[in-house]
Amino acid sequence: MSPSADQRRGGLIELYREVSSCTRCRLHEGRTKAVFGAGDAGADLMFIGEAPGAEEDRQGLPFVGRAGQLLNELLAGIELRRDDVFVANILKSRPPGNRDPQPDEIEACWPYLERQIQLIEPRVIATLGNFATKKITGSQVGITRVRGTPQVHELAGRTVFVFPVLHPAAALRTPSLAETLREDFAKLPGLLREPLPELEPPADAAMDPVAARPDPASQLDLFG
Repeated sequence: MSPSADQRRGGLIELYREVSSCTRCRLHEGRTKAVFGAGDAGADLMFIGEAPGAEEDRQGLPFVGRAGQLLNELLAGIELRRDDVFVANILKSRPPGNRDPQPDEIEACWPYLERQIQLIEPRVIATLGNFATKKITGSQVGITRVRGTPQVHELAGRTVFVFPVLHPAAALRTPSLAETLREDFAKLPGLLREPLPELEPPADAAMDPVAARPDPASQLDLFG
């Protein structure tokens, strides 16, 4: 049975407190604030990015810089607001110099993201960019080859649509990609209306369970 709205919010608040004091990897040594995520605690649509940047680290909120402004515009283009979705990252702490996430850092943060997915129960997870897409799908195929095409995966014990899209920062660096992003975002409302299919477990899942799983204004009031 799905958790009630109060149970979702309470679970996220408890998890937020755990993330805020996390020391599982070395990134805690240089962070200003952990960036847990924010949005609707019962959102059907969840966005997962790569890692916080400098402004996110300062504010403790995801996607608050230029990439976040573009994300807001893309959502408005499909008649959604940030309050209608939940936005998080693979990493909860900023890598120094905005370097790429390291495998041990991704693995240290994964249980937090998995628990967020369990609590929020999204129907669609839009992965923003290469790192999020590769981790969530368990595939090393690059984002330019898989963007804009829905996939079906089991995550945190739930069947979900995974919808890879370019990271908004890519469109800021290469303005011609902004139209590609808009085209892909335009597919999201229809995908949200699609019934979730049954996911057939792989034949060898029993032998290799890892292969079956893809590899303050206070934040406490941000899980509406």
